This record gives sequence, structure tokens and C-alpha cells, in this order.
Amino acid sequence: MASDLRIDMNSLEGISPEQASMAASRLPGEISFLYRNLLTGETVSYEENKSLCAASVIKLAVLTEAFFRIEEGTLDPQTEYVLQEEDKLPSCGALTYMHTGLNVTMEDLYTAMIIHSDNTATNILLKKFTMEAVNRRMRSLGLSITTVNRLLFDGEAAAKGLENQIAAGEMAFLLEKIFRGELVSRKASEKMLQILKNQRLNGKIPFFLHGMGVPVAHKTGEDSGITHDVGIIYGETPFILCFCGNKTDVPLFERFMQDISLGIYRWLKAQG
Repeated sequence: MASDLRIDMNSLEGISPEQASMAASRLPGEISFLYRNLLTGETVSYEENKSLCAASVIKLAVLTEAFFRIEEGTLDPQTEYVLQEEDKLPSCGALTYMHTGLNVTMEDLYTAMIIHSDNTATNILLKKFTMEAVNRRMRSLGLSITTVNRLLFDGEAAAKGLENQIAAGEMAFLLEKIFRGELVSRKASEKMLQILKNQRLNGKIPFFLHGMGVPVAHKTGEDSGITHDVGIIYGETPFILCFCGNKTDVPLFERFMQDISLGIYRWLKAQG
């Protein structure tokens, strides 16, 4: 199967979004794929409205809530929080390795939540905002699938079948709003975009593109049998790619993300 899904890395013609979508449909597991040209609006997708376990991509919803609160004046980015031992969660992230009593700002927390996918920072923010508030915000934006159902590493809730949910199409909606300066406000969108561009986990969509000097603003997610990456690729023609997979062959799907991201970038370039 891997050979059937691999693109010709030496081809400057790349791969079209339609070819990528068809290839995505042949991947094992529960897969969603979306491509959107941010100049023309052309969208090609496979199962874009499928509800999937979110893993760390749910952090994009938490980031959105943080910036709405800043805009509304109910969250000061410079407010400090004292890190407690009970806050600390396993990786990803750095805060679990920091000393108890460390002073961090709200800005530190939502930045670490994205660029290092920090789980400790995420739960601190979720407890402050509440899951219900984040979900209300998503509904107010018209998103019906994206939902926070539990804190990260809440084994008791997970045992009850509670999982955070996303859909590729809804992540594309948030990313496009950020790109156009329309999520919360232009200033907020620009700040969110800068955080997403500073992502440190770059083994999926940006794997080949970063070496070519192509900026990518994105958010990853992974867990057992789960791997996602959703982002904006700043080629000559900017475009969105959303790859979401549950119950999949993780190494195969991640190589697929790397190859398809490069392939579509080359295809767009070849179109002129």
C-alpha cells in the first residue's frame, strides 16, 4: 500500500488536490483530507465533515477562546499563574519539566500550548475558561462538531468514552478566518498566525517545505493510532491542508502528509 500512495518526489509537476483526495481515500483507518486554495476558494476534500478524536488539534479551539477573551477584556495576557505540581502532565510540552512555583503568564501558556503542544498549559487554560465556554464559542462560530468533552489525560473520562472531537472542514474554517484576519479581530488573527508559524513540531506538513523556505502555520495532533496536521502553507499561492486520521497506520499517514504537502505545493507552482 505504501508504494501505491507515494508520489514521485522528483516530479516538478507535483500532485493535484484531486489525486491527493483519491489517495487519501485509500489510506487505512478513519481519514479526512481537505485542500483549499486561499486565492480562489477552490476546495477539494474527502470526508471533511467526519467527526474524529481531536488529540492536540483541539488546542486550536482553546487558542481561539483565549483571544476572544483578550478582545473582550476578560483575559489579560500578562496575568501570571503559579505552576503547581498537580498541574503537570506527560509530554508534549516543557512545563511538566519546570520547577513547581514557576510564574508563567497567560500568554506563555497559550503560546506553549501551540508551539510545543504543551498539555499542562492546555489543561490550565481549559480549567480557567471551562470546557462549556470553549464549546459555546465554537457553536457561536457555527462549528457543530468541534467539541471539548474532557481535559487532557483524564483517564476516568476517557474510560467512559469521552473524547474531544474535531472535523477537518471546521479546522479549515478557523484557519481561513485567521488567514483573512477575521477570527476575533485582525490584530488577534495576526497574533494567532504568528504563534502557529512558530510551531516546533514540524515533521508532517512542513517536513519538506521548511527546507525550501516555505512558511507553514499549523497545529499537529497525535495519540495511539491518531495523527493530524492542519495548516496554512505560504507558497506563491497560499493554501490550506488538513490531514486528520484515527485508527490509522501512523507512520504511513505521516509520510503521506509529507509527500502530499510537497506534491500539492509543486502542482500549484506548475500551474503558474
